[in-house]
Amino acid sequence: MSLPARDHDRTPAGTSAHAGAPTPTGTPAPCAPGQDRSPADRPRPAGLVPTAEGLRDAAARRGAPGRNAVVMTMGALHEGHATLIRAARARVGEDGFVVVTVFVNPLQFGAGEDLDRYPRTLDADLELALGAGASVVFAPSVDEVYPGGEPQVRITAGPMGERLEGASRPGHFDGMLTVVAKLLHLTAPDLALFGQKDAQQLALIRRMVRDLNFPVEVVGVETVREEDGLALSSRNRYLSAGERRTALALSRALFAGRERLAAQEALRARADALPNGRDRAGNRAEALSRLGEARAAADAHAVAQAAECAGAGAVRAAARAVLDEAAKAEPPLTLDYLALVDPADFTEVADDHDGEAVLAVAARVGSTRLIDNIPLRFGPPGPESPTLGAAK
Repeated sequence: MSLPARDHDRTPAGTSAHAGAPTPTGTPAPCAPGQDRSPADRPRPAGLVPTAEGLRDAAARRGAPGRNAVVMTMGALHEGHATLIRAARARVGEDGFVVVTVFVNPLQFGAGEDLDRYPRTLDADLELALGAGASVVFAPSVDEVYPGGEPQVRITAGPMGERLEGASRPGHFDGMLTVVAKLLHLTAPDLALFGQKDAQQLALIRRMVRDLNFPVEVVGVETVREEDGLALSSRNRYLSAGERRTALALSRALFAGRERLAAQEALRARADALPNGRDRAGNRAEALSRLGEARAAADAHAVAQAAECAGAGAVRAAARAVLDEAAKAEPPLTLDYLALVDPADFTEVADDHDGEAVLAVAARVGSTRLIDNIPLRFGPPGPESPTLGAAK
């Protein structure tokens, strides 16, 4: 999905954005002469499928066999979603079947959250999705997805679902996993593509698929950003010009952390390259000093000390400095969390961590809550992580 959009960019499901769904805010356009019909009676746009039965029929009519892919969204599609759809089409080829789901999932919204405010733009979503390579857009109503009302049996996200986003939005990930599980059953894909922007969601979906033996490959797709660095989100439209300037601190903080890590790793590589290695850099410096090579000695000392002092804490500190400044801006940024976590379980990494990590941030600017993250690698490059990479 460009998935669950969260207090940010939700992607899976929820309230339908078409017939049977809550009416978008605003006054409906008057009917043209001869169009005095209910929405359910009006002709359905080509490519739009509102029922599971219709989706099965569309898949059966597609002709040549090929792989199936799904991109789950909550609508209000933008270039980030288009990137997911294009990636899906590239993975399955011209003979493949790409389903884009549009469903605003009520189970993902807690008390006081913006279910009614969430944008619903089905006509524009259909045009974007089909233009990006979708075979059909599956936009079911709430009754179609939850025919017996709110489900009594749900997927539980477990401890990982109670951290970070889960702590800020209790029950959100249970609702997200429940609808993702249902949509995986309804669309029966070989591949399901989700954005890395929702890193915790992506990790939980991978875990559910693995733990519950879903026969699907989960593919993560890199976050798409606007030219100024702000991660694409349907919620960006809520930001005023001043709020947007402040919101740029989220991506700047992440980039500052990444740059700090890059500097650390460069120093570590230099320290490891010293003739006697990092652990004996002091002895090396002393030997150089005795030879009168003071500048080389000072460099060896500096490299060794910087490499030893580096770590996850320095990365966190670099990111936090940017966010602290944004908290003084007008309008101010109100930080929810900044975390440097293990992508396998979203627990904080230790200062001596080696391996994959995710630097994640969530904050409010005005009334809009935004999230962002970037994947990082501490230590020498290793095999691609299935948690962060584009594999299952």
